[in-house]
Amino acid sequence: MFSKAKDIERAFGHIRIFTLLVVSASFAFCCFAVYKSYQMTGASASRVYILADGKVLEAYASDRRDNIPVEARDHVASFHRFFFTLDPDEKAIQASVVKALYLADASAKKQYDNLRESGFYTSIISGNISQQIVIDSVAVDTKEYPYYFRCTASQQIIRATSIVTRSLVTEGYLRNVSRSDHNPHGFLIERWMTLENKDVSIRNRNAGLSPFF
Repeated sequence: MFSKAKDIERAFGHIRIFTLLVVSASFAFCCFAVYKSYQMTGASASRVYILADGKVLEAYASDRRDNIPVEARDHVASFHRFFFTLDPDEKAIQASVVKALYLADASAKKQYDNLRESGFYTSIISGNISQQIVIDSVAVDTKEYPYYFRCTASQQIIRATSIVTRSLVTEGYLRNVSRSDHNPHGFLIERWMTLENKDVSIRNRNAGLSPFF
């Protein structure tokens, strides 16, 4: 009888140990599952999906300090493309310039007003002239704020009979502003001025054409 009681007690002891092991394993598994879920949530939060040309692309969020030079250069390049890429269409010019003016302060607006008052845009339209720009380089100094930049580019002024290539060098400063749909980089160009804008070459568009045309 005492032997059976000891066997029963021993069996209950084994059950308690087994139960404790199961509970401990379950607790450890739950902790691991919670940890992994937080880890996956953090990883998914750093992912951004964008739609470009009908394709879904994955982007990764990062500290803005790591991207300041890249974003600053793209901001400056975008401003110059909007401001200097012109076609002989009043609405197209207006739309492009408006996009540029969202990225800069009154110094850009002043240059735009000077060009408009001098009849520059009118001559573009009446002469069926197109103006294109190629950004050669954008240097940004992020050591001091506001950030100084210098942009070097080439312009092509396309007329019916010739193509004029001009060199363009500008400078200015960048300060931080709130991001928006009109200003996705969150920079504003200040004290913008043109250092150089001169003819480099002139090419006759009629050269080499067949006399039958």
